[in-house]
Amino acid sequence: MIGEIDIAGVFISPLLLCMILGFAMRLLLSRLFEAVGFYRLVWQRPLFDTALFLILTGAAFLLLRLATLS
Repeated sequence: MIGEIDIAGVFISPLLLCMILGFAMRLLLSRLFEAVGFYRLVWQRPLFDTALFLILTGAAFLLLRLATLS
């Protein structure tokens, strides 16, 4: 199990940290998709962005869990 993360004496939930990381990655990918023209193929952009955020948050949480497995 992943415990709280201590940053300068403040305990932060790992899920919050992963959500912030997922949001930052979604912003970068959205800009990339916009520049490439990928969003022309997407039917509902807000739904796609929400799904992308959830996938990236889950991936960050999985990587954090694997990194703290020892």
